[in-house]
Amino acid sequence: MDTGASVPAGRSLVFDSGIGGMGVVQALRDLLPALHIDYLADTALFPYGEQPDDLLTSRIVSLLVAACERLQPDVLVIACNTASTIALPALRQRLNIPVVGCVPPIRWAGRVSKSRVIGLLSTSATARRPYILQLHRDFAPDCRLITHGARRLADLAERAFLGEAIADSDVQYELTCLFNQPHGGEIDTVGLGCTHYTFLMDAFERLSPPRITWLDPAPAVARQVRTVLQDGPCPSTSRPGRLLMTCAPQDAARLEAAAQRLGFSQWDVFAAPAPGMVEA
Repeated sequence: MDTGASVPAGRSLVFDSGIGGMGVVQALRDLLPALHIDYLADTALFPYGEQPDDLLTSRIVSLLVAACERLQPDVLVIACNTASTIALPALRQRLNIPVVGCVPPIRWAGRVSKSRVIGLLSTSATARRPYILQLHRDFAPDCRLITHGARRLADLAERAFLGEAIADSDVQYELTCLFNQPHGGEIDTVGLGCTHYTFLMDAFERLSPPRITWLDPAPAVARQVRTVLQDGPCPSTSRPGRLLMTCAPQDAARLEAAAQRLGFSQWDVFAAPAPGMVEA
């Protein structure tokens, strides 16, 4: 079992538009138990899929530059596919720490698929971005890629994380939209194109055809964090990890109960910088 004991304790900041990135937090806890984790959710602008790319890029860069200045992480983890696909280059240009992104696992799906027909379950915003087409061309050109941009799954996943029972019919509807497309019956591998979906993995596996291999990129993100931390010693910190949000949650009690399972004892509001205060 890999405990991550050989990796010096360091500070990480995990970012997502909501609480879906908690799946990445769980993978980090499993692989790197000594890692200090702060978490920032841009709940004031959730869901990101409804926002234009130029606004999002400026917002994400401004917010994370300010957060890194305040929290001083050794590594920044973008546990959000939308943010990763549009803002990684700008963040890496502005910050002097490693930035680990999370992109749809199309390359991974191309490696493991036997039928050469792969699926991608993502938000509608991720599904329509040219980045997906480029990933397909670069890393799985011999595969047929079938995508479904689900409008409701991110919300369902957040509710599942908070402990709410999700009706099978709600999940089944989105799966049917994927597998009922032309050639959908030939899919043998499906990648999760949204970190939120980790919390629905049990339902995906139970409600999809039994031959399907589901790919969750969260463990791969954790391994990449371990790799970048091994490049040099990182100082430890004595303060507890912080759960920060850009606006107060609607159900704070349920959020606190769910977050405690991942080591966060309380939440607080992180004031986003005003437009123009931090250049993007």
